[in-house]
Amino acid sequence: MTIGQGARVRRRAAVAVAAGAVLGAGVLATAPAQAATAPSVATARTATAAPQVSAQGAYAMNSATGRQLFGKAPDGRLRTGSTTKIMTALVVLSQRNVDLDKKIKIKKEYTDYVIDPATGAQRYSSAHLILGDSMKTRDLLYGLLLPSGCDAAYALADTYGTGSTTAQRTKSFIGKMNSKARELGLTNTHFDGFDGVSNGNNYSSPRDLARLAGVALKNKTFKKVVGTKVKDDMQSYRPGGGTHAMAPWTNSNTLLSTYRGAFGVKTGSGPEAKFCLVFAATRGSKTVVGAILADTSADQRFKDATKILDYGFAQRG
Repeated sequence: MTIGQGARVRRRAAVAVAAGAVLGAGVLATAPAQAATAPSVATARTATAAPQVSAQGAYAMNSATGRQLFGKAPDGRLRTGSTTKIMTALVVLSQRNVDLDKKIKIKKEYTDYVIDPATGAQRYSSAHLILGDSMKTRDLLYGLLLPSGCDAAYALADTYGTGSTTAQRTKSFIGKMNSKARELGLTNTHFDGFDGVSNGNNYSSPRDLARLAGVALKNKTFKKVVGTKVKDDMQSYRPGGGTHAMAPWTNSNTLLSTYRGAFGVKTGSGPEAKFCLVFAATRGSKTVVGAILADTSADQRFKDATKILDYGFAQRG
């Protein structure tokens, strides 16, 4: 090899070494970029596609954080049916020094209210209260929330409203319901009745109802009542002493028996409201609370709630 050839070989080697160094540097430099393309926490949370539901409006949240887990027209104003009775119960339980053992006399107005005067048939859901008897506030809350008794709602509104007549007291009670809604910041909610039987101006949104339920569930009595499947030990006190036997009250919320961890909250239905459900379940340390409004059937609302709950629990946070 000549001197010139040797120099050329050395130059080629130097270039090769330099190229190798640049290539090595390039590999190291791209490693962080590869890491950056890994799924983020937010992506992991939503890796499962949100379910399709038949309800016109639906919403679910993490009860502890308030984070939305699911939404379909969550702020749309829709009729609420008997999910209204969540607020009825909360207003009663929010009374200062409320006495849950207070006995309330069952008046003719309450028992007549759920009966169609033209046909004598039952027109509204009923707890089948016994005229002339008395029942404790505590038991009437079960009658309100399990069989969704509109007669129980009437009794509670008449007792815990203010005024000199039944009409004044029930109107006052509905006013308290709307005041509580404003206090809680439920801007898409208005009540025109104490039980969900509407005069045309009763509405809420899925988000508002879920938030309302979240507040109500902080009350131990409310949580215990809505988590009860069957109530068979209520007392209906005769005016002359003793008690009447009553048929058990069965909770209309079948999620309590079909969904692991479910503990509430309230069903609703009606010609305008269609089929509604406010629901809650806990698994591990996570509680999901949600609402469905204007679903297509009684069964479908439970199917939709199951989908939403499964989706909510599958998400992180």
